[in-house]
Amino acid sequence: MKNGYFFTGFPGFICNQLIREVLKQNEYNGVIYVLVLQGMMDKARNEKKAIVSELGLKEEAFVLIEGDITKPFLMISDNDQERLIEKVTHVFHLAAIYDLAVPRDIAFKINVNGTNNVNNWVKGLTHLKRYVYFSTAYVVGEREGTLYETELIRPTSFKNHYEETKFEAEVLVEKLKEEISITIIRPGIVKGHSQTGETIKFDGPYFMMNFLERLKFLPLLPRLGKGEAYVNLVPIDYIIQATAYLSFLEKGIGKTYHLTDPHPYRAAEIYSFMMEELLNKKPKGTLPLSVGKWFLSIRPARKFLGVEKEALDYFTWMGQFDCTQAVKDLEGSGIVCPNFKDGLKPMTTFYLKQKDNPNYQIPIL
Repeated sequence: MKNGYFFTGFPGFICNQLIREVLKQNEYNGVIYVLVLQGMMDKARNEKKAIVSELGLKEEAFVLIEGDITKPFLMISDNDQERLIEKVTHVFHLAAIYDLAVPRDIAFKINVNGTNNVNNWVKGLTHLKRYVYFSTAYVVGEREGTLYETELIRPTSFKNHYEETKFEAEVLVEKLKEEISITIIRPGIVKGHSQTGETIKFDGPYFMMNFLERLKFLPLLPRLGKGEAYVNLVPIDYIIQATAYLSFLEKGIGKTYHLTDPHPYRAAEIYSFMMEELLNKKPKGTLPLSVGKWFLSIRPARKFLGVEKEALDYFTWMGQFDCTQAVKDLEGSGIVCPNFKDGLKPMTTFYLKQKDNPNYQIPIL
């Protein structure tokens, strides 16, 4: 039978890029089914039109399904349920709320309860070959040292509710590995495309760019703290290509992969690289991180700087991700994580082009 690829998280950027790559790696065979919230249907139709046109697909090869992961049976209509139960062979669950400042109740509703609903729905699929769950490397919470793909250890605490709820959701998916064929993907901090710089929003490393851009009028800019922590930034193209490849790799069944940079840079290095590329300056002196955190606790200050205060926690967190399993299983595919420095120029060019576009800047609360 023809493969049926079911995605949650459409029309989000990572999801629509993954759809393109899955079709590309499978010679554009199969039917795409995407779960879409009612309020996102117009945007989803536009994104579908773009993908169908770009890849030369038939209209019937890309199906929009109205639903909601926070509801039982994903709130899919009975007619659609019957079709999906028979046709879906691969499920890619990407829908989540990706926000370091998300309130706990909202994060649990979407990330944990939503994943539990997807898990229950997936178990009813007749011809399922693979269930791919998009987690995050930061399910480790406050644990430090070397962190392995083979571990899922509950930390004593988390840096934010995003990490906490993604951990709880992954626990639920991990339990299903005994019943169905599952691959868990744990990306590092996602940045724009390594060659084009394209991204969908300025969060993560772009908070650092916002900070530098909005304080460029100062005669000198200090470092923020010692910056000894490694910050694991990974371009979207590596995550997409690696996910699409590993999702169809037979030996990927039952495995969890860190899609992280095997050779990350320290926070101070990244800060210096960005300042030089963005402002043609070098940092002078050091501002204690405690002062930076205090400053960002003031709402007008963090709104002016375009930085979530939770982002600073990653400047002092001393964890490193081991990605041996991912690197080994990607051998022979030609898929490797690009060096951060190699993608810095296109990243900066894209940022400067769109920095004043409100569609890219996330609301700072």
